[in-house]
Amino acid sequence: MDIYQGDSGQPRNGREGIRTFGVEEELLLVDPAKGEAVPMAGALLDLYVRPLEASAGPVLTAEFQQEMIEVVTPPHSTLAGLQADIIAGRAIAGQAAEDVGVRVAALGTSPLPSDPHPVRLRRFAAMVEEYGLTAREQLTCGTHVHVAVESPEEGVAVMDRIRNWLPVLVALSANSPFWHGEDTGYASYRSQVWNRWPSAGPLDILGSPDAYHRLVHDMVSTGVALDEGMIYFDARLSRHYPTVEVRIADVCLRAENTVLLAGMVRGLVETAAREWRSGTAPAPVPTALLRLAAWKAGRWGLRGELLDPVTARPGPALSAVNALLQHIGEALEDMGDLQRVEDLTDELLRIGTGAVRQLEVLHRTGHLEDVVDDAANLTVGSEFEGLRKGSPGD
Repeated sequence: MDIYQGDSGQPRNGREGIRTFGVEEELLLVDPAKGEAVPMAGALLDLYVRPLEASAGPVLTAEFQQEMIEVVTPPHSTLAGLQADIIAGRAIAGQAAEDVGVRVAALGTSPLPSDPHPVRLRRFAAMVEEYGLTAREQLTCGTHVHVAVESPEEGVAVMDRIRNWLPVLVALSANSPFWHGEDTGYASYRSQVWNRWPSAGPLDILGSPDAYHRLVHDMVSTGVALDEGMIYFDARLSRHYPTVEVRIADVCLRAENTVLLAGMVRGLVETAAREWRSGTAPAPVPTALLRLAAWKAGRWGLRGELLDPVTARPGPALSAVNALLQHIGEALEDMGDLQRVEDLTDELLRIGTGAVRQLEVLHRTGHLEDVVDDAANLTVGSEFEGLRKGSPGD
């Protein structure tokens, strides 16, 4: 996803120097009657007409499994503009799915048992051969947020300074309590499944682009990661565009939760860049503790304790969320996002995460098929009408 303006000669950042950002959302393809994940990505994308211009709006792309697609927004300078394209992208995906007799659902995992079918590419076949069940079962949907950085030096400095805050995003986005038809007890079981990949998870503090690229090279040289595309850090430098890509979160059930997540990630990146320029050192939280923080966030979401992003000591989830908002508040204010992010946070805390919604539907109806149906309705449904009133312009 090209967060910059490519070869057009336009500035690398958006209006008034504000960082541009964009989102990739992975969506399940599900049977309208049975709720099961279905391998229809090929048929859907065969009929889908991609916009000629990359900046024309969100686009649909293939993913690892045929039971899912990815919706990619163009870069935006404003939260309102990104919000409009997140909603539009879901609507485009919903219509494309309907055209081939299926639905899209923003679910981190399939609530019902599934038998995924990898897209027929040589690279994916090699992954299945090498990683066995880990690859064959890998049907999970996440949200990836790209934020523009001025240089690789700034990008690595940002990653060094956001790493301890990322587990809070797992809790805020938690939307995958079910796996193979069972209640896992986790708010985000996707995060558990994803971290079976040997190259997934948090990074050490690296300090420089040279150190980052040496690490990536050394990991690929082991043969455990097949290529640089399989370096699945929670946050990484994009291989194609001058962005930091934060990829720790579940796909969010509601579009407004994705808007919140993106706003928080851009706030984190801007705050980290300011800290780097002012000489503020990264918080020295050990990587092993970050793994525990992410596990706890995936286990409980916002309904239990989280580890404090600075001290790594357990405390109420609300305290960790408030600490995050305080940490990025100045940057959000400067970008004009503070009130919107605070309002969306309050709303999420009031109604609960996608995991909470899924469990409530199951407890009310007793059927996982109803969980999928409800999620499909929310993915492109009328609850987003209020969001459409925001200005789409940048």
